[in-house]
Order: sequence, then C-alpha cells, then structure tokens
Amino acid sequence: MSRVGKYPVEVPSGVQVSIADGVLTAKGKLGELKLPLSHHVAVDIADGKVAVKPNDTAAPARMMWGTTRSLIAGMVKGVSEGFSKTLEISGTGYRAAVQGSNLVMNLGYSHDIVYAIPAGIKITTPRPTAVTVEGIDKQRVGQVALDIRSFRKPEPYKGKGVRYETETIRRKEGKKK
Repeated sequence: MSRVGKYPVEVPSGVQVSIADGVLTAKGKLGELKLPLSHHVAVDIADGKVAVKPNDTAAPARMMWGTTRSLIAGMVKGVSEGFSKTLEISGTGYRAAVQGSNLVMNLGYSHDIVYAIPAGIKITTPRPTAVTVEGIDKQRVGQVALDIRSFRKPEPYKGKGVRYETETIRRKEGKKK
C-alpha cells in the first residue's frame, strides 16, 4: 500500500480541478497545468479532494499510485502558490543581473554567460549575488535552477560558485607546505 497515494489531495479555494479525455487540468490564479493520467490509476474528484486509486495490484499500478498523487499535489500547489528556488553566488567579482529576457552572469570566465529565460519562468536578482527562480511547474523551476547552477558548480576548497540557498558545501583542507 502506498504511504503517499492513500491520502487525498486537498484542493484549496480558487483552484479548479477537472478530468477530460484522460488529462487532469488544474486552474488557479497563477495559471493552468495539465497532467496526462496513466491507465494504471483511477482519479476521482469529490468534495474538494482529489483521490487516486490503483486499478489493480500489479507493480506498475502501485508505483504510479503514489507518483500520480504527488504530481497532482504539486500541480495544485503550483497553480495556487507557485514554487521558487533561490541560488547564491559566491566568489570575487561573481554577479548576475536580468537584462530584458536574459540572465547575464559573470562567473569568473573570460566572457559573460547569457542564459535565455524560458517561458513560464520568472527570474529576479534581489542582489547581484542572489538569483530567484519562480514558476508554477515544480519540475521546470528545479530544472532552470539546476541549469543556472551548472554554469559554475561550487568548489570545495574556497566555496566559490553558484549554490542553492539551503545547500551546504563540504569544505576541504588545502595542501600543506
């Protein structure tokens, strides 16, 4: 039995969830998301809750049970509140700025890194050393944050690079004389 899948997803006020042609749609104040449903699970909407049940006891049905419930919960949260990730930039001269529809970063290379901001994602720089990625799709927000981090991953000796706000870098001791 799925520990995650057995709990129904609460639908907050202001969010509409509907199923049509095997596609679950969630609409909220921030936008609309769609999820194609697997044939291994059955989804029911009743009393402001979305319940997911497996169609049989086979392994694929049990796997998709919890996965589908988590994806629906992420959609409902995304269209009502949204998701955000904050990245910190550390290093001498390292900085970032939004210019039009591009994020321009100076990360110690001989050139500036220009990252085109994808549609549906909002990137802000509250400080030159902080980048905030916001959006309604949890997967896309995480992927964009990962793409930005991959331009200069934090290194363990001085801690320079782009890291998540909550990430801790395991520091190494430098060489000795």
